[in-house]
Amino acid sequence: MLKSLLALFVMVALPHALSVTSPTTPRLILIDEDGSGPGGSNQMAIMTLLQSPQAKVLGITMVSGDAWEPEELKHTLRMLELIHRTDVPVAPGALFPLVRTRQETMLWQRLYGTVAWLGAWGDAAQQTGSAPMHAPEMMPAQTEGEPTTPPLPEDAAHFLIRQVHAHPHQVTIYAAGPLTNIALALSIDPEFATLTQGIVIMGGSLNPNTNDPEFTTNPRHEFNFWFDPEAAHITLRAHWPRIDLTTVDISIKASFTQAMLDQIAASPQPAAQYIAHYSQRRYYLWDELAAAAWLDPAIITAERRLYLDVDLSHGAGYGDTLAWDETNKPERDLQLVHVQTDLDLPRFTHMFVQLMQAPPQHP
Repeated sequence: MLKSLLALFVMVALPHALSVTSPTTPRLILIDEDGSGPGGSNQMAIMTLLQSPQAKVLGITMVSGDAWEPEELKHTLRMLELIHRTDVPVAPGALFPLVRTRQETMLWQRLYGTVAWLGAWGDAAQQTGSAPMHAPEMMPAQTEGEPTTPPLPEDAAHFLIRQVHAHPHQVTIYAAGPLTNIALALSIDPEFATLTQGIVIMGGSLNPNTNDPEFTTNPRHEFNFWFDPEAAHITLRAHWPRIDLTTVDISIKASFTQAMLDQIAASPQPAAQYIAHYSQRRYYLWDELAAAAWLDPAIITAERRLYLDVDLSHGAGYGDTLAWDETNKPERDLQLVHVQTDLDLPRFTHMFVQLMQAPPQHP
């Protein structure tokens, strides 16, 4: 009788114990970023995915945007060393946009007015809150130290394609910078988009409710789409299984506050100490929100389903976000996009702080 009771207990208790202790199989993701640094939104967004047990990061690809790609590459490699994640490969990517040039952009500003943020093309006198801009071949000394880990001997577009083919229908693309690398991969491999689980993009702007001067007079302007409009156009037209978009409209609802920094800095873990030393600037958590919403979709409390494209006219609206709904979309091959419009801010903030306080994930 006792043996029967023990057997019954094991049959009932063991599955429950396994359900509690067995880790959830992490989802596969490839990160494409303009990883300016040290610290800041781009690096913290990469870390959001690296620190989560729900994500297996297959690799990181770099693209010029907020800074030049070679410098971003070094900042990212060094960040991985400092947070103890050198197991993650990093591939160099596109140095310049597909079509847009700095010379054209300077002329465009004389004709149509200046923009608040020029990224790698910027004039240090015009742009505040960042390191001085420089020519792409210049490599300033890094305040966080020089990396010793080498990048992959493979370009970003081919690395992305190779990983997607190695894991068909299992990988999500997370793209939080200009979309040059993604457009190149799509142009090389017609199956690239359809072989993924979808793409998560930080980009675009519709009608943000803000007095931020960057958007009040030009609400359809957003840097990632604007820096390489042709790449954004190619990416949005591709036949992804799903497109999730974090726009300016929702990003400005989530800021990096002093209270968040203080909480994170109290942790002795490597990621937290990296942020404590190098992420002092307070601004919107653009890319971090896109990453966190992929990890926990419940963070997003409202969305609109729209058809999007980018203005390629090379006129005043060059690079602006274009949007239609089902009632007025043109007769073109446009893809449905899940455009995030609102969030559970306490849930996001709590999740982000916890991830940054946590110890490194071991591969």
